[in-house]
Amino acid sequence: MTTMESLVSAEWVAAHLDDPDLRIIDPTMQINKVAFLPTIRTGLREYRRGHIPGSTFLDLFELHDPGRPRMTMTAPAPEHFAAVMGALGVGNDSRVVLYDRRENMWAARVWWLLRAFGHDAAGVLDGGWGAWQAAVLPECDRPCSYPAATFEPHPRTGPLVDRETVQAAISDPSVALVNALGRRQHRGEVNDYGRRGHIPGSANITAWEVLDRETGRYRTEAELRAKLEPVLEAERIIVYCGAGAAASSLAHVLTRLGHPDVAVYDGGLVEWCADRDLPLERGS
Repeated sequence: MTTMESLVSAEWVAAHLDDPDLRIIDPTMQINKVAFLPTIRTGLREYRRGHIPGSTFLDLFELHDPGRPRMTMTAPAPEHFAAVMGALGVGNDSRVVLYDRRENMWAARVWWLLRAFGHDAAGVLDGGWGAWQAAVLPECDRPCSYPAATFEPHPRTGPLVDRETVQAAISDPSVALVNALGRRQHRGEVNDYGRRGHIPGSANITAWEVLDRETGRYRTEAELRAKLEPVLEAERIIVYCGAGAAASSLAHVLTRLGHPDVAVYDGGLVEWCADRDLPLERGS
């Protein structure tokens, strides 16, 4: 079985650029605010200005359930996921590197989806495009692609959960609910998703505090363990955010630290807040 480290350095990627089984993908999305609400667009414009040589671009809007609102970015059916991966050149024997131009969260989102559909030979480029540029490595401004491949999905039941599972977890002491969004959103001081607050009982560990602010890379293992120690003790951890990207970055960290049962609430607060019968709490 093809294997790969779940976190790789820019130097490692540079040394393996010519490996025939390696697929490098930029799935960056850009978040802007219009009328105080977050809007998302693809990062294709930035990709065209410069990217890792050979890397291809993935529009994450193509990788969500077409039966759900675009903003939710929920996982598609296995056959849909397989078609998108195959078109990108990812087969079951491929090793995949994901990188982005934000806080590793879009790369981690695709890494988590690959995990959910049974493909473990994938890694996130630590620090993303910023780390690549900081290492003064070659850049390319031409579109790149890989030959189409066949991807056979093997869905797992654990990595993604629905709102019914989250509702049950609120009263389950063996499950730690973790909100990966910012402090102000958690406390209900801002209204990004139609209602204010967080899912009752949630801890707040943001997807940004697991990063080194200067480099954009993940903090050391010792620092991460110290920061995440309270939730690492839970039997199960369910992480959520707005639409699944920030949560996937935190889930990536928790998995690397060895926790055996980590899940992402796929609908996130976009789905939760749309149902006014579902509870929210304010404050810390």
